[in-house]
Amino acid sequence: MPWVLLILGGLFETAFATCLGKAKESTGTTATMWIVGFFISLSISMFLLYKATQTLPIGTAYAVWTGIGAVGTVIVGIIFFKEPAEFWRLFFISTLVASIIGLRYVSE
Repeated sequence: MPWVLLILGGLFETAFATCLGKAKESTGTTATMWIVGFFISLSISMFLLYKATQTLPIGTAYAVWTGIGAVGTVIVGIIFFKEPAEFWRLFFISTLVASIIGLRYVSE
């Protein structure tokens, strides 16, 4: 169960980063709504990280949480913000995914 919470927390980290990107592109009420989404996603993400660290080692949990957020944010950036999907960028994201999976299997 702590791994599920950690994965969900990482996905909410992706959500709060996405909200920041959308807020930057928006103005007025729309920007305010994206900022509200940012704070809600941030709060949920942090709470899930906290719950996961009650069982998992903090170093592993934090590394996996930030890794999921980083990978998710890059994927969202490529799909929704038209960021480049160059070979080296995808290569290093792949190594990050491999590291996240590796941490999962070497942790208690």
